[in-house]
Amino acid sequence: MNGILVEILQIVLLIGLAPMFAGWVKMLKCWLQGRTAPPIIQPYRDLAKLFSKDVMLAENASWIFRFTPYLVFGTAVIAGGVVPMLSTDLPMALTADVIVLVGLFAIARFFTALAGMDIGTAFGGMGSSREMMAASLAEPAMLMAIFTVSLLCKSTSLSRISEVISGIGFVAKPSLAFAFFAFVLIAIAENGRIPVDNPATHLELTMLHEAMILEYSGRHLALIEWAGMMKLFLFMSIGNALFLPFGIALTDNIAAVPMAGVFLALKLGAAGVVLVLIETGLAKMRLFRMTEFLGGAFLMATLGMLSFFILE
Repeated sequence: MNGILVEILQIVLLIGLAPMFAGWVKMLKCWLQGRTAPPIIQPYRDLAKLFSKDVMLAENASWIFRFTPYLVFGTAVIAGGVVPMLSTDLPMALTADVIVLVGLFAIARFFTALAGMDIGTAFGGMGSSREMMAASLAEPAMLMAIFTVSLLCKSTSLSRISEVISGIGFVAKPSLAFAFFAFVLIAIAENGRIPVDNPATHLELTMLHEAMILEYSGRHLALIEWAGMMKLFLFMSIGNALFLPFGIALTDNIAAVPMAGVFLALKLGAAGVVLVLIETGLAKMRLFRMTEFLGGAFLMATLGMLSFFILE
């Protein structure tokens, strides 16, 4: 029963705090750029405004276009029950591992690309093709980075990986270092952050994800934007569970959950600072340089796996 309660609490935190984390990142970025920052609760206001607007649909929009926002939001919520944010004692962790997690992200991406092409606009088709190109490079690199860590832990379960890494303590292993840097590059690409994409613009030469959702409005756009915030929150939490699981409750004792929440808040705040420093210090790369960027991530993940077999 404690595990079920913790899992429900995790999902509630994901849904409720993901916009705040996005607001924290945006606020830090404005401060570093010398601009007046919006309040940290601005994403909540934006979502409320979108939910209050009417939905505008094209005449040729099929059920795929209408269904996609709910599916994308639902997959993000389900993923929140798999990733150990507060505790490793999660009922869903027994049946879903990192391969299932990558599959959930792939399902959301696939339907978003279909919805981008469904209306028949040039921007939607262009964004879908670019997104699929990025996915074909990012997903193998992400799996390779996670498999490198799972070799050390002898499991593909995120809960089991967190328990093993916590038991080992902080040890400088080349395989984990390569996997960590690969995961950072993948997280930047998967969430459409600079230098791969710029989520703050709608320029034709820079759009990947934004080009697919230009035709959405009202509650549909709110759900997709909310799911994007949750995806960023999830990737930070996955990195926390894989490489810095210290502070996550390893038992079913619900009394340890509040302290785990404090550690999670501190690590997410630090992750937001690192993300903003990366985005502020780099410029948006050209579209076809993205293959080199993600190829480098795959290379580092591969080197991590090779170093595990050779050095460890």
